[in-house]
Amino acid sequence: MSEAHLFTPFSLGNLELPNRIVVAPMCQYSAENGCMTDWHTLHLGHLALSGAGLLTLEASAVEPEGRITYGDAGIWSDETEAAMGRVVESILRWSEIPVALQLAHAGRKASEEVPWKGRAQIAPGQDGGWQTVAPSAIPFLDGENSPAALDRADIERLRRSFAEAAKRAARLGMQCVQLHSAHGYLLHQFLSPLSNKRSDDYGGSLENRMRFPLEVFEAVREAFPAERPVTVRVSGTDWVEGGWDIEQTVFYAQALEARGCTAIDVSSGGLSPNQKVQGGPSYQVPLARRVKEETGMAVMAVGLITEFEQAESIVGTGDADLISLARALLYNPRWPWHAAAHFGATVSAPNQYLRSEPRQHAGLFKQAG
Repeated sequence: MSEAHLFTPFSLGNLELPNRIVVAPMCQYSAENGCMTDWHTLHLGHLALSGAGLLTLEASAVEPEGRITYGDAGIWSDETEAAMGRVVESILRWSEIPVALQLAHAGRKASEEVPWKGRAQIAPGQDGGWQTVAPSAIPFLDGENSPAALDRADIERLRRSFAEAAKRAARLGMQCVQLHSAHGYLLHQFLSPLSNKRSDDYGGSLENRMRFPLEVFEAVREAFPAERPVTVRVSGTDWVEGGWDIEQTVFYAQALEARGCTAIDVSSGGLSPNQKVQGGPSYQVPLARRVKEETGMAVMAVGLITEFEQAESIVGTGDADLISLARALLYNPRWPWHAAAHFGATVSAPNQYLRSEPRQHAGLFKQAG
């Protein structure tokens, strides 16, 4: 059997990945005042031993008001940095997996209840709620408390907050950071004409709507060590007529590439409750393919990628360079092990687990260094 593309090494800038499987950032809504807890050590510990090529920690808010819920992780203070540091220290003690962190601000989609309690917005003044902010004072859902439109001072403060969060991530030993500009959160809200109705130079034309996200990227890129990659997650389309689409995504990706972006992680949707998603296995891969065709950056594909041959096809045909897995890994944290066994490839496993290698897959495990 020829070598599976999925298990060939890949260079993400200066960061060498052993394979093309990325653990996507997955919010756990289990932090306390922005501080990661023992749950994060357990959860991320499983994923750190998965055999994937890169582990991305969940979206972490750069300001308290940037959290999706009161249970979101943050990286805006010494306390939140120290709590995350304890989790990362445990991961790096027992795993060789490279670790990345997603930096985020939820904008108008902040101040929500945790998913298993309904995810409804919590109004300012109620327990667990606060005043949200956005490029324009347009709520996500009719009837919700309207966000406060950001003024110039707010925009400058947020830019500094993203940069400071990147510095904290570097101090914690993160080998990569990802800027979250997808799924209807703050940077995506600036990008989409559906949520950005500003009349200043941060709204209107595509160039103006991209201005703040690009300024944030530049601030993060300058703050994070030059030899370590900075990537960006985007929504390739709003799935709404007249909204953000793949043509604008390509233009944005090219602007990011010119500013030193290492890779684009292409997702979709999340901006509008009126979205009409054309779902199905690999439904977002065409969006990733288009960005890959139009840029020279590495591209990650994500969304309903669950099967081994499906993932191999995405990478093998060149539709994307990497695949990013989320719920498939929650269901099966050893997905990369089973994929490697399927293709006759080799995958890293902790020394403590080497004796679990099945006889019919001799040579599957590579001993940790």
